[in-house]
Amino acid sequence: MFRGLQRLSNRALSRARPAPTLRIRSLSTTATATATPTESSKTFTSADAERVLAQHVRSGDRVYLHMAAATPQRLCDALGTLTGSVTNVEVCHMHTEGRLSHVPSSTATAAEVDRIRASFRDNSMFIGRNVREAINLGRADYTPVFFSDVPRLFRNGGMPVDVALVTTSPPDSHGWMSLGTSVDCSLAAVQTARNVICQVNRFMPRTHGDGMIHVDQCTAMIHHNAPLHEPHTKAGGGGGEDGSADQIDQIGANVAGLIPDGACLQMGIGAIPDSVLKRLTNHKNLGVHSELFSDGVLPLVKSRVLNGYNKKIHPRALVATFLFGSRALYDFADDNPLVQMLDVAYVNDPNVIARNPLVHAINSAIEVDLTGQVCADTIGTRFYSGVGGQMDFMRGAALSAGGKPIIALPSQTGRGQSKIVPTLKPGAGVTTTRAHVHYVVTEYGVAELFGKTVRQRALALAKIAHPSHRDELMQYITKAF
Repeated sequence: MFRGLQRLSNRALSRARPAPTLRIRSLSTTATATATPTESSKTFTSADAERVLAQHVRSGDRVYLHMAAATPQRLCDALGTLTGSVTNVEVCHMHTEGRLSHVPSSTATAAEVDRIRASFRDNSMFIGRNVREAINLGRADYTPVFFSDVPRLFRNGGMPVDVALVTTSPPDSHGWMSLGTSVDCSLAAVQTARNVICQVNRFMPRTHGDGMIHVDQCTAMIHHNAPLHEPHTKAGGGGGEDGSADQIDQIGANVAGLIPDGACLQMGIGAIPDSVLKRLTNHKNLGVHSELFSDGVLPLVKSRVLNGYNKKIHPRALVATFLFGSRALYDFADDNPLVQMLDVAYVNDPNVIARNPLVHAINSAIEVDLTGQVCADTIGTRFYSGVGGQMDFMRGAALSAGGKPIIALPSQTGRGQSKIVPTLKPGAGVTTTRAHVHYVVTEYGVAELFGKTVRQRALALAKIAHPSHRDELMQYITKAF
């Protein structure tokens, strides 16, 4: 392992904080350290959460919530209790998990909605299922933005943060804590917020990279231990995932056939990425530079298929900006120097992505039209997820030597509707443009679109559509092209 650490890029090593004296040996046990006077004055119990937030969240503030596995549930619950005592508070975040008590539910009465909205307005920059209905009912807002641009909004004053609510690992003997599973844009929020309130959680892994923060940066630390959030069975990955197990398995085989030895992978979570990873057990010298990774990489790391030897930047390291998976994944990341959790403005920068050779970016979609336009964040006019980092990695992979930008999706929905369509649904957003897409994969094969005319693209896509929809697509092609 130490030989591997020596091969980490100078940039990665310069970002990492000095190795802590105190290591969290197990996420199920409490780390112990002698608290400094400064730390003691900021330390509160879980029962104090409502009082602490009442002291530091003011009317008109913008509050940031830590994302995904790191969503600070205790602080989210406490935030909702301020309803009626504050006004015009904006709560912004990427994908979050769990309850958001400041968001009106679909069953809320008109009076309840008005009461909550007088105090809070939720603003999601990537939609999870806990806010999806509220957004589409007009009870919450959605801001489309590239994930890599969110730190710039915080740091440059486009969206200044007043209060950041985050989850951290316990402080070590030097007062350092880790943002753990989610560095992403949360680091920028912590760096710029007037008040930083931490839910200190022994279950949060201490990860290496950019996410170390000191107790001096925190306004308050509320100790509340709870297992981290884990994804639902259909976690997404840039679009809904339909299809039977056999269909998903065949998609995985088709995508794996595009991936050579030495490739650097970007993938999300869900059935399709897991299916691809299961097909790579006989590959050699694969690497990871990804917005996120999940449990699917663990068997490949253990078998040394995924070793990062071919990467030019951060060799050997598994680079990500957030993690989302099972407890086994979080235990794997704990104090593991081969897992480098870095700022999303860096990880998702297409120019950084392209510095590695053979980058293979694997993303999904809700639908793809016959010219290659990809919709991954809406179902017609209904907002579903978000822009995220799909475009960043599609472009980064295209610029990488030998790289491939890949969109993988089942040929039809669970209701039998084709996901390869003549035109996108009215009101649907274009997440990734037709010029960025090089490969589209379904269970019926691979359509290579790069350098092809619109007619050639349409014919290639019709061939990998579900057989029950091909005649209709060919009739459209004959008339339109």
